[in-house]
Amino acid sequence: MAELEKLTIIPLKKNITKADSDWDLDTSGKMVCQFNPESMTINKSNKWAFRTDIGDSTPEAVFSGGDAGCLTLELLFDTTDSGDDVRRSYFNLIKAAMVKPSDNDDKKGEPRQVVVQWGKFISYVAVVESVNQVFTFFKENGTPLRANVTVSLREVLDKAELPPQNPTSRTEVRRTWVVEKGQRLEWIAHRVYGNTSAWRHLADANNISNPTILRPGQILKIVPLA
Repeated sequence: MAELEKLTIIPLKKNITKADSDWDLDTSGKMVCQFNPESMTINKSNKWAFRTDIGDSTPEAVFSGGDAGCLTLELLFDTTDSGDDVRRSYFNLIKAAMVKPSDNDDKKGEPRQVVVQWGKFISYVAVVESVNQVFTFFKENGTPLRANVTVSLREVLDKAELPPQNPTSRTEVRRTWVVEKGQRLEWIAHRVYGNTSAWRHLADANNISNPTILRPGQILKIVPLA
């Protein structure tokens, strides 16, 4: 039986924009779900302006752009077995929602951008819009032991919608590959570059010291060949 993969929320090392869309994940700050959600809600809507058309029974519909997508997760955390404060289980999620000093030129503070990964699913780059915590069980001293956490993530960048760029450009959109069980680095190199010997390039780009060991769910950065 395959091992159950956990949903994770992983911050970016540095917030990005469409003009600077090359991103790296900060795996040291990721939050791993204790229990996977039973459902995941993704909303995407468009904006329309309706102009009155004199003499017609219906207005003219004018498209005025798309709204940022919203991803909502209902998560459960429980520490009744250890007696620890349950908030420690998802502290990295709370941390991602906090304002931190910015790396931008204006130095204004802003929350961390994140992505959601669950097996083969990888979300768009998003910011934590809200975290709602409902505590349902406590120790005698008031320490919360069980929490239902609703997190809403607002889309910042969907890399699938970005236009192709010059392969030699430093700002090229960095593709990713999610490793599946049984896949080997040379096979992935053949699928991506059409050349099995490019596995060395993949290994160097991802700091892989032992190319024979890949784990299911591992994210590989796919960067152009020099």
